[in-house]
Amino acid sequence: MITSRDNEKLKLVRKLRDRRWRDKLGLFVAEGEDLVAAGAIAPIELLVAGENVAAELLAEVSSLAHPPRVIGVYRREDLPRGPRPVTLALWRVADPGNVGTLLRSADAFGAGVALSAGCADPTGPKALRASMGAIFRVPLAGFEEAAGRRVALVPHGGEPLDQVDLSGEVVFLLGAERERLPDEVLARCDVRASIPQSGDAESLNVAMAGTVALYEVSRRLNGTIDSPTR
Repeated sequence: MITSRDNEKLKLVRKLRDRRWRDKLGLFVAEGEDLVAAGAIAPIELLVAGENVAAELLAEVSSLAHPPRVIGVYRREDLPRGPRPVTLALWRVADPGNVGTLLRSADAFGAGVALSAGCADPTGPKALRASMGAIFRVPLAGFEEAAGRRVALVPHGGEPLDQVDLSGEVVFLLGAERERLPDEVLARCDVRASIPQSGDAESLNVAMAGTVALYEVSRRLNGTIDSPTR
């Protein structure tokens, strides 16, 4: 039973709040029974309040408003990687809630996620919570690794999404809502697509736009995307 704040395992959990340490060590933390239960990979450390660590000490190292009963430490290298027929490629999407939500949407529709430099860490606390465990199931890739017809989602001026050819392998490119996709990225795309809107909103939230795009592919395939590959 861990009863000291100076325990090395607790120190590790504290360190992993910081992205620099997650990058350096290649580790991340999942907090709470639901998130840990969603993990399809084994943690290298599992701390359980009242079993192998004092509950008050586990609460102290948690980033949650309500102290969790369980905290797991995982290796990033154990997360799934590799291609899928449909991919969301995120360009400098820095909001962790959006990154996590897009992971959740990709999980729902059997897609993958590719990340550029400057994106929020998908293994950070906020992104993990927003992903609802999808981080353990959705393969990640680098932004340039995703293969397929590259469809840039732009707020206005693109071909209506429902008229775009989405057959075969497809990569949807999504930019941060303020910066959007830069010209050099757009130049390498096969087509620019926009989601038709009847209201007065300037644009959709990036996570909403990505979800709509995945649904459009799913709709054309009678409600299913090709079986995910691992």
